[in-house]
Amino acid sequence: MTQTQWPELVATATADEVREHLAAGADPSAVATTEQQRSSAVLIAARAGNHAALDVLIEAGADIDAQNRISLNPFLWACISNDLAVARRMVEAGTDLELVTRFGGVGIHPSAEKGHVELTRYLAEETDVNVNHTNICGWTPLLEAIILRDGGPEQQEIVRILLAAGADPKMVDQWGVTPLQHAEKMGFTEIADLLKAAGA
Repeated sequence: MTQTQWPELVATATADEVREHLAAGADPSAVATTEQQRSSAVLIAARAGNHAALDVLIEAGADIDAQNRISLNPFLWACISNDLAVARRMVEAGTDLELVTRFGGVGIHPSAEKGHVELTRYLAEETDVNVNHTNICGWTPLLEAIILRDGGPEQQEIVRILLAAGADPKMVDQWGVTPLQHAEKMGFTEIADLLKAAGA
């Protein structure tokens, strides 16, 4: 094994192969030296969909919260990429839900913005993620779900999920504009009705 083979090889290694490398002294928290983003072993395994390798690394005590050069770790990557299986693994392993993306958002920000309905439901209903966190753009997950999408059925359901989980319909953006004002300006009648029903 050369230095450049670990941890990049976890993308395709079997669970037993990962165990063999760990037993030989490989660091479960190692960071890739050849990849530009400098991702950790657990992130490499997560991105590759290699859940068996990922589970071994978690069991071995890998730093699951280590973020690469663009602030991604397995949990945040899963929230962006709509990988509910990885997100669940990370939450169950105790990932830090307060760590943020390069845009200053917690995991539910990209999930809500990108229309990942079931992942957003999981995060809102089964974790302690802050549904009212404000990112560097001045947006909560609710604002992102409205401003950055098309107002369609998926986004309507995400708005329902966020509101049911305690998202504040009156929290404004950095310009003082409310979610309701954004929804009405964009012609999202259904979302506007949901916000009004929630007290906006």
